[in-house]
Amino acid sequence: MNKKPETEAQLAIYNEMARQFMDSKASIEGAKEPAEKIAASLRQTGRLLLLGMGGSHAVGRALEPLYRASGIDAIAVPLSEQLGQPLSVDGRTIIVTSQSGESAEVLRWFRDCAPKDHVFGLTMEPNSSLAGLAPCLVGAGGSEIPFAATRSLTVSAALHAAVLGALGQDLEDLFAILQGEPSIAIDEAVKALGDVNTVVTSSRQLQGVAEAIALGLTELSRLPCFSLEGGQFRHGPVEMLGESVGVVLFRADDETCDLVTGFAEFVAETSSPLVVFDASGKEPIKGAITVSCPPAQGLAAIFSVLPAAQRFMVDFAASRVENVGTPLRCTKVTRVE
Repeated sequence: MNKKPETEAQLAIYNEMARQFMDSKASIEGAKEPAEKIAASLRQTGRLLLLGMGGSHAVGRALEPLYRASGIDAIAVPLSEQLGQPLSVDGRTIIVTSQSGESAEVLRWFRDCAPKDHVFGLTMEPNSSLAGLAPCLVGAGGSEIPFAATRSLTVSAALHAAVLGALGQDLEDLFAILQGEPSIAIDEAVKALGDVNTVVTSSRQLQGVAEAIALGLTELSRLPCFSLEGGQFRHGPVEMLGESVGVVLFRADDETCDLVTGFAEFVAETSSPLVVFDASGKEPIKGAITVSCPPAQGLAAIFSVLPAAQRFMVDFAASRVENVGTPLRCTKVTRVE
C-alpha cells in the first residue's frame, strides 16, 4: 500500500494527538475543585444525566459504565434527543459536554430547559458560552483546532476521571497508562481494511470508544461507518458480514472480554476483514489483525486503546480521501440544529 503524502490538516490532527496524554494529566490536576463539587452533587442525587452531541456524546457513552461501577445511576443521552423527548431532570446531576462550548443545542437547552441546581458543564474552552452558564470542568490546552475529535475526546475522558477520583475510584492504573509513550503500529490494520466499503465498530464495556471511533471514521473518510454494541451486533446485523464490510472490535481485561473474544472468533470465520484493538493481555485471536495495547480495564482501558484507534481512524481515512481532515459540508462547531 503506497502511503499518500500527509496533508496539513492530517498533520494538525497528529499534533493534537501527540500532546493529549500531557494535557490529560494536567486536566485531572486542574479539575480538582470542580470535580469535588460534581462528586458532592452525585453523592446527594445518586443519578447522573450526561448530555452532549457528536464526540461529546460518545465520551458520555464511554463513561456511563464507569459511573455505574461507582454506584451512580448514569445515562448518556444526545442533547438533541433531550430537547425533543426529554428524560426527567428532577433529582439528577447533569453534566453538559461541549468541547467548543458553543453548540446550538447546548445554548438552547440552557435557554429553555436547564434546571437551576446540580447542572455542570465540561468544555475545552474556558471563555465559551457554556463556561459562563454553569460551573465547568475545563480541559487543559484549549480548544482542539482540527476537524474530528482526538485530543478533546481523551481530555474530556480525563476530566471525568477527575470526578471518578473524587468519588473514590483508584486512578493509579490510569496514571500508569498516561505516563507511558503510546506504541502505535496500525499499518497492517489499515491495509487489512483497504478494500472495504464500510466499517462497523463494536465492543461491550468499551462501546463508547467504539462509537467515538466510528464517528471519526465517518467524518474523515466520508464512508458510511457506524457502531453496534456487541450484543446488538449478534442479533441480526451479522447478516451484513462479507468482504466489503470491515469490523473493528475493542477488547479489554474486563468481565466482557470473553464475549468480545467469542464474537471476534465468529467474525474471523466470515470473509469480513477483522481488526481488534486489544488491551486484554490475552492471546491474539486467530484470523484477526491485532493492535496490541497496554493491558488494562475500566477507565485505564479507554486511555490504553484511544491513541492507536485514533491513529488508525486518521490513517484509514487518509488512504481513502485526498484532503483528509478538511470538511466539505460542515464546520468544527455546529451552530445550527
